[in-house]
Amino acid sequence: MKKIEHIGIAVKDLDAANEVYAKLLQTESYKTEKVKSEGVETSFFKVGDSKIELLAATSEDSAIAKFLEKRGEGIHHIAYEVADIKAEMKRLKEEGFELISKRPKRGADNKLIAFLHPKSANGVLVELCQEIEKEEDTIPIGDEVWEDL
Repeated sequence: MKKIEHIGIAVKDLDAANEVYAKLLQTESYKTEKVKSEGVETSFFKVGDSKIELLAATSEDSAIAKFLEKRGEGIHHIAYEVADIKAEMKRLKEEGFELISKRPKRGADNKLIAFLHPKSANGVLVELCQEIEKEEDTIPIGDEVWEDL
């Protein structure tokens, strides 16, 4: 793991949260993006070398909507930047961590992402992030590569 890439915060109203965090951090959001596969709209703020990601549900059955219903607004996940997401997923599985998905997928902010179940990391949802450097990184990988995961 290279560094903490961002902290994800679940919010009910993205516009209102953007105003709060713009005042708090004294900077505007540099990017908003909808991630249809996750049912969320995101907004990113830079804080030094790290980022804050605000996440608002765009569908009632999304993970963020369920999180907000159960726990309310607040920290949703900690994301770590990794050099090779596939290798890191394999390593963590071998170390006994539970992966939520068996393969990485495209997330917000030009990243491949995967999550570790909170019960594997003392109640914290952990996201692994790898920068997509070339379009080949986003091509789905055959299941045979993932049999061990």
